[in-house]
Amino acid sequence: MENNHDIDKKFNEASQSLEEPATFPGFDKVWAKVEEKLDKKDDKKKVIPIWFPYGIAASLIIGLGAFYFINKNDVSEINKNEITQNTVLPKVNSDIRAIDSTVKSNIEKEIHAQKDIQKPEVLAYESVVPVPEISPIYHNEIPPQSSNVTKDNIVYMEPNHDGVLDEEDKETKIEEVVLIGYKTTTKQSAVTSTMKLSANNTTSSQRKNYLDQSKFDGYINRPSANVLNIAQGQLAGVNISTGSGQPGSKPTVMIRGFSSLNENTQPLYVINGIPQNADEFRKLNPNSIKSMEVLKDASATAIYGNRGSNGVIIIKTKKLSRKERKAFEKLQKVHDSINASKQIQQINNEEYDAFVENPFELTKNQSVSTFSIDVDKAAYSNIRRMINNGEYVNKNAVRIEEMINYFKYDYPQPKNDQPFSINTEYNDSPWNSKHKLLKIGLQGKEIPTDKLPNSNFVFLIDVSGSMDEPNKLPLLKSSFKVLLEQLRPTDKVGIVVYAGSAGMVLPPTSAKEKNKIIEALDELQAGGSTAGGQGIELAYKLAQENFIKNGNNRVIIATDGDFNVGASSTDDLQSLVEEKRKSGVFLTCLGFGMGNFKDNRMETLANKGNGNYAYIDNLQEANKFLGKEFADSMYAIAKDVKIQIEFNPKYVKSYRLIGYENRKLKNEDFTNDKIDAGELGTGHTVTALYEVIPNDVNSEFLPKENDLKYTKNTNDENFNDELATVKFRYKKPDGDQSSEIIQVVKNTNQSFSSSSNDFKFASSVAWFGLVLRNSALIKNKDLKEIENLAKKGRGKDDEGYRAEFVRLVETYRSTQK
Repeated sequence: MENNHDIDKKFNEASQSLEEPATFPGFDKVWAKVEEKLDKKDDKKKVIPIWFPYGIAASLIIGLGAFYFINKNDVSEINKNEITQNTVLPKVNSDIRAIDSTVKSNIEKEIHAQKDIQKPEVLAYESVVPVPEISPIYHNEIPPQSSNVTKDNIVYMEPNHDGVLDEEDKETKIEEVVLIGYKTTTKQSAVTSTMKLSANNTTSSQRKNYLDQSKFDGYINRPSANVLNIAQGQLAGVNISTGSGQPGSKPTVMIRGFSSLNENTQPLYVINGIPQNADEFRKLNPNSIKSMEVLKDASATAIYGNRGSNGVIIIKTKKLSRKERKAFEKLQKVHDSINASKQIQQINNEEYDAFVENPFELTKNQSVSTFSIDVDKAAYSNIRRMINNGEYVNKNAVRIEEMINYFKYDYPQPKNDQPFSINTEYNDSPWNSKHKLLKIGLQGKEIPTDKLPNSNFVFLIDVSGSMDEPNKLPLLKSSFKVLLEQLRPTDKVGIVVYAGSAGMVLPPTSAKEKNKIIEALDELQAGGSTAGGQGIELAYKLAQENFIKNGNNRVIIATDGDFNVGASSTDDLQSLVEEKRKSGVFLTCLGFGMGNFKDNRMETLANKGNGNYAYIDNLQEANKFLGKEFADSMYAIAKDVKIQIEFNPKYVKSYRLIGYENRKLKNEDFTNDKIDAGELGTGHTVTALYEVIPNDVNSEFLPKENDLKYTKNTNDENFNDELATVKFRYKKPDGDQSSEIIQVVKNTNQSFSSSSNDFKFASSVAWFGLVLRNSALIKNKDLKEIENLAKKGRGKDDEGYRAEFVRLVETYRSTQK
């Protein structure tokens, strides 16, 4: 025991100076056994007991503790790295040195074996004094929960300034430390005493407008942890404030970006697809959470409506019940749909003309309303595309008259060689209970196909680079093939294309040569800029050169409306088509695509060019507009059709026209034959709705009355039960002078239940449009009631279009919950 003499001497001296023994219980027995083993001088191979390294470690720690108490003045110096690294241990027996070398060798072999798999950090203890209460070296400055020395306490070796141990340092430090235990770990994105955090954020482009996401992939147990501790400072976009200090007060959770002035800023919690309250969220065990996600802005309201106005925190746990799994899968489908739409919205350059909905007018001040009919159907199919794709519905894309007129109604055929019949119905308004609705419907005369005039069609096709998408040029080609199937051998088709410049691809060709026309279509490829003005000029020129007298001469333009060369502004296009319509050539506009769709330009072309406008979102819509409704869309039986209605102040206190904001005319324009108006096709129906405030009703929507000095405010004449008088003016397709039809509407007081299916369905479509526009002039915005009303008015629905509308309302309603 010569080698241990100095240690014993110093240990005894230190023990005498202490008030309490510094050894652990049973130390004497352990030390005696150590001495017994060391005194044996046998040359046989040593078998090292498991406890032996711990005994050695304990003896050295106690010995070093003696130095601590002997040299109290040097305590602060011991904790410095430079002294730690240069500590010289007392001379140790060669057997002990051999044991240390063996242990070191085993450690290095184990670490080397793990390198290819995990590349672990070197974890070892660096201690030359008893373990202090707070270790000088910790990641994230988080102390261990206990200062007791156990095999589970692992402290990182002090790294150099860049946070990495040099190879030379590794060798030196392993020589100088006493091993207590070692462990390999995988590289983690962050390490704390409570959890492992991995931030799987979306890309910056996805986060730009809507999504603020951070997922928690794993947790480490901590007895005092709760779900708010986990989320605080870690869940991106969420601010968690501590309680007020009052007994029973709870932390508040708020998603950043919502005004603190709001009375209620608490987010909605959705746990495993099921909305829950804040208490259920707080009860969650952090160890059971698999992921958390934050939704705000349009993403939140698109799925959860007003309940998500303060943002939504979506939590998924590791173990789901069958019910929770189904609910979460349903939520995920909606969420995926919204994410897909966000990709479109981030590059969305679609253009729509802004407009303000028609206000209520006081009948005694303005009893006359005038507008042009509108046979366009584009708004409905465009809105359908937005809802089905989970996109935000632009309110300026919602033209209610086009939504109503997308559907056919059961009106009788006209009599006495009139081009259309006039039909009216007066009943209760479904959205404002005290108000009434006046429905006015026109039914165009149906002409048998064999009696239709010969057609001269010029297809004007946009083949610019913007059309190079599956739902544009490829869908366009398929749509024109549907139209070709409706043509007769006596009809002619020419094809003009435009990109950087315009050119004729196919001269006017008989429709009996369908294969030749289809071959020309199939060869079209997209590329280049968009010279829309040049294309229109060339198409009209070709149509005029092959003009059929008393025939159906029409240019059919197919584009996304993205004109950027030549006449491309809305005003330029309006002037161009206003000039071309004088030639007697009608116009049909077909819109395709999304993202950069220019609805405003397409609508201008149709409105000012004696034409109509449809949006083709899929082949089913192409089959409807160009197939089943081909005659309605392509053969006009009346043009410049105007409607003027005069209300009787005796029964009508106020009124407003639903929709037709872009089709309103001055009252004096009604008899002016130079003013352009809409066209009516064979078999076509047109429907308009007026909302009426009866004379005996006081409504919150009544406009403020002004006292007039010179205008007569009372009506002494007796018009019996006349509610209103409706006047229609129209021209024949090749005529220049208009004819007029007059019809009187009687005042009735029927119950809503007695109204026709057409009245119920048309009012449900208008109601849905008012909700989509977030109208300030309706009180009831219950989507479920709209859905139920549409079901009641579905009636005869051979093609299933009304049933599709019911499903559309249901789909939209599901996104507002």
